[in-house]
Amino acid sequence: MSTWTVADAKAKLSEVIDLAQSRGPQIITRNGRTAVVIVSSEEWERKTKRRGNLAEFFATSPLRSSGLTVKRLKGGRRKIEL
Repeated sequence: MSTWTVADAKAKLSEVIDLAQSRGPQIITRNGRTAVVIVSSEEWERKTKRRGNLAEFFATSPLRSSGLTVKRLKGGRRKIEL
């Protein structure tokens, strides 16, 4: 991973993009602190790809066979003060 200042990244944006596609994420800093990370679209798609739905998530949860029981309170709605 390479690190760039905002000014350098602006001046060399094409190079930052090329490096993100060929070598991986590129860090851009502002005032010495990490501000953003530039990644290729392929990596972004891979990281954000949805893996199943909520029902499948709960069905494969290791807690499913843990014996955990949840008891619902039957007191009606909770009063919330604003």
